[in-house]
Amino acid sequence: MTICIQNGTLVSGDRTRPGDLLIEDGVIRQVGSDEEILAAVGPGLSGDRSIDAAGCLVFPGFIDGHTHMDMPVSGTVTADDFRSGTEAALLGGTTMIVDFATQDRGGTLHEALDVWHGRADGKCACDYGFHMAVTDWNARTRRELHEMAQAGVTSFKAYYAYDGLMLRDPEMYDLLCEMREIGGILGVHCENGPVLDRLREKAVAAGHTSPAWHPRTRPALLEGEAVSRFLRLADLAGAPAWVVHLSTADGLQEIRAARARGQQVLVESCPQYLALTEEVYDKPGFEGAKYVCSPPLRPQADRNALWQALENGEIDILSTDHCSFNFKGQKEMGQDNFTKIPNGMPGIEHRPTVMYTAAVATGRIQASDLIRMLAENPAKMFGVWDRKGSLTPGKDADVVIYDPKADFTISAANQHHNCDYTPFEGFRTAGSVRDVFLRGIHAVQGGALRRTGCGQYIARKKMR
Repeated sequence: MTICIQNGTLVSGDRTRPGDLLIEDGVIRQVGSDEEILAAVGPGLSGDRSIDAAGCLVFPGFIDGHTHMDMPVSGTVTADDFRSGTEAALLGGTTMIVDFATQDRGGTLHEALDVWHGRADGKCACDYGFHMAVTDWNARTRRELHEMAQAGVTSFKAYYAYDGLMLRDPEMYDLLCEMREIGGILGVHCENGPVLDRLREKAVAAGHTSPAWHPRTRPALLEGEAVSRFLRLADLAGAPAWVVHLSTADGLQEIRAARARGQQVLVESCPQYLALTEEVYDKPGFEGAKYVCSPPLRPQADRNALWQALENGEIDILSTDHCSFNFKGQKEMGQDNFTKIPNGMPGIEHRPTVMYTAAVATGRIQASDLIRMLAENPAKMFGVWDRKGSLTPGKDADVVIYDPKADFTISAANQHHNCDYTPFEGFRTAGSVRDVFLRGIHAVQGGALRRTGCGQYIARKKMR
């Protein structure tokens, strides 16, 4: 079975050009002009099916390297499981996610991986892999890191915040040293957890319980402090460092200093830190609870700094940190105390359109720049570059047809997250995803999901 996508504009990380794309047996067979495809495959093989992409952009499938599906947290479970979350992802053009399997204190990495496979296998609409969050550092965990790499888990996460998750500096250093040995990469949630806890305790004791106090008790300088600590430990260990969900100018300054020292630092940010500011926490009533995530949304000055970094090419990947909770019944758990609001927001469906609209359609960056952050760099960082991330012959036929002329407004009513709100309510996009192919399967057609449950687990290699 061959499919030929014709008359579109092909977008890669280094160029944009008119051309056609031939898919055969689930992989990309040839890319180029009609003449190039004809010369390569011969007459009569222009495709058993032809898809007209005239006026549209043709992208490689997007990869979201930071999601939390079906995750128990704060006395509840995220609203999206792997079925609903990956269906929303696929409709937005994301053809692979990398979710966080999380070790329990006292548990093993193998046990965590088995639990996450149980939650995801047979349910996913798009392809998937797992990072491993390390929360209990000991000799057994050290040995298991090597076994995880053999099982296709080559990226890991640690926390400087949250009781039950955070590691101490000596443990963080040991973990970084082990990354060097196995060729893995460690991402860290950079906030000074113990100090944040004290600030939150003091706020509640003083009677400050509204969502507006969420950002006030998680100040930017405590992100910068934790970023600095992490990067200096990584430097000492001789290991690459991945700063997850960067939200502040303070953290960015520390990253620039580390890069100036010659360190390899990979930087991730998220659409919410580029599209929204902390003013949303002052919405009337309890509406601000919808935006409670960690790190929190920041003032305009931090947003401006992140935009400048994006335009300068200093941000490597844009992920969602998709961690959805319903406003009714879940976010409302913290109605009398902001510290009890489950932290996280939905966004996996809307990442590509929000960023295309805010960054490409406005002329701040080129479409090729966006593809590096949404597809190519994640594929390289997370060990799937041999199969994913570009429109290259021999790779999986993960392809997105994007219509930049489509008029679409994001709302809770038309989204596919299993969530009763969206932080991007009323956001008018410059275009929308029209068609999505997952390994050659025409899963999304005309903006509607036609095939689901086709996702496969992808065992990953070392960072490229």
